Amino acid sequence: MNIFVAGATGVIGRPLVTLLVRAGHSVTGSTRSAAKAADISALGATPAVVDAFDAAALTQAVAAARPQVVIHQLTDLPDSSDPASMAASRARNSKLRIEGTANLVAAARAAGAKRLVAQSIAFIYAPGLTPHRETDPLMSGEGDSPDALSARGVRALEDGVMGAAGLEGIVLRYGRLYGPGTWFDKPGGPGPLTTGAAAQAALLAVSRGAPGIYNIAEDDGAVSIEKARRDLGFDPAFRLQA
Repeated sequence: MNIFVAGATGVIGRPLVTLLVRAGHSVTGSTRSAAKAADISALGATPAVVDAFDAAALTQAVAAARPQVVIHQLTDLPDSSDPASMAASRARNSKLRIEGTANLVAAARAAGAKRLVAQSIAFIYAPGLTPHRETDPLMSGEGDSPDALSARGVRALEDGVMGAAGLEGIVLRYGRLYGPGTWFDKPGGPGPLTTGAAAQAALLAVSRGAPGIYNIAEDDGAVSIEKARRDLGFDPAFRLQA
């Protein structure tokens, strides 16, 4: 299967490309950095150097890959969780979720893709009883707080993916990432998740599961992963082998 991975050099993108190639898929992976194109080639995929904010260039890059499935792993986050830079980082990431997602949805539709799998987050639910299920309300997104800014970005991303005519939209609400390349070496809060398990969930969503939203996290009681286990075959204990 031809698959386009947007954000192929991120902490989930890299293991995801590895898993997709191992599964026999033909993968095109995007990066906005020409310096990282060789990293994508080394994983066995075809690099596409393109900025998600450049709608025309993104449409051209996705069309060239002729994908049946497009996977959205775009983020704009720093390498470390420095509090001094987090406000600006959240603003950039929210903008990417809003504008970059819209551009990617349009590109996927123009290319004739059948399915769009997108990264969201599972720690943006409104306060309430746990474990949170996919039908529980999210934070409102009102106001200027960092959480509100993130919520607006998440809402725009999920609405764009789930409302894309002609595409089977699947949203994966990932837990708090830990492990190599992330901000944490060990679980750092409720609903943790390794990057390998996150990547495995995206691989499964290529061909499994009905369109919809799925919580993807470790089973610690913060969010319910019953739907992902049943419909995707998700296993939070999955670890990527070298």
